[in-house]
Order: sequence, then structure tokens, then C-alpha cells
Amino acid sequence: MNRQIKIVLTGAESTGKSTLAEALANHFHSIWIPEFARDYIEKLQEKYSYNDVEEIARKQIEIEKQIDTKSPMVFFDTWLIITKVWFDFVYGKHPDWLHRAILNSNIDLFLLCDTDMPWEADAVRENGGENRLKLQEIYINELQNYKFEYRMVKGANGQRIQNAINLIKDFQATL
Repeated sequence: MNRQIKIVLTGAESTGKSTLAEALANHFHSIWIPEFARDYIEKLQEKYSYNDVEEIARKQIEIEKQIDTKSPMVFFDTWLIITKVWFDFVYGKHPDWLHRAILNSNIDLFLLCDTDMPWEADAVRENGGENRLKLQEIYINELQNYKFEYRMVKGANGQRIQNAINLIKDFQATL
């Protein structure tokens, strides 16, 4: 295979996206792009605003444009779909340009992390319980509405990683 494959880890909070992105990059000798939003929000001195979320989205696009094209795969720990859902869920709207950016993307595969893992609170997570399940449904709907290719990743710990590896290998076989 001669072209770079771009894979996004997506799903509700606390579903193992970060751990999985790093593990998959290590397994496939590729790179992973850490979640920019988490770092950005942790550094804020006050609650995030609409403008902050917009800055996060713009930075996600900028980061994607700067990726090393020599890596066989790139794994994104979250991406614009999560940011769009975040806008809509918190503010009831999103910037017009965001929809166009999503449409113009060239992501090959989305791995949707299932909510079969327990939610764990931390400094930036805010949507456990019913909101977590509601958001997971929204992510599924967004992926389907955009007609993106996606696979659901289930399982705990090492099994989740192995399941994701198998899904990626199955996907590669179709290219």
C-alpha cells in the first residue's frame, strides 16, 4: 500500500480513545495525533467559550495539514466530528465553515469506541451518565449522515486494542 491511511478515534467521553490511538500507532509503526482540545481546555483559567471551541477546531485542521506524509497511517485522538457535536450539544449551533471542513476531509476510517467501558471523571470530562449515551448516539448519527466509513470498537483493555487491530486489518484488505 502506497498511500497514507487516516483513522480517527471517536466516541463519547471515557471510551478509551487516547489509549487506543497511541496503542494502534505503536502497533502499526505509525504516528498518532493527541487530543488537542484536552490540553487547550486544561490550560484555560475560566470555563471554555464558543470562541475557544472554534479555536480548537481551527487548530485541529491546522494540525492535520502538517502531518508527516511518510507515515503509513495516522491515528487521530478525536477530530472535527467530536468538535461539531460539542458545538451543537453545548451551544446549539456550529460555525458554517466547520461543516464544509468536515465534508472536505479525507479521513479513511473512523473507529467509534463503544461505551462498554465505565465512565471515569477527570478535570475536563463533563458528560457521564445519560449524556454519555445520548452523545454516543449523536456521534453515530453524524458518522452516518456524513456517510463516513466507520467500525464500532468494543472490549476492555487489551481485547479492545486487538479488536481495533483486527478491524483495521479488515479495512486494509478492502483497499
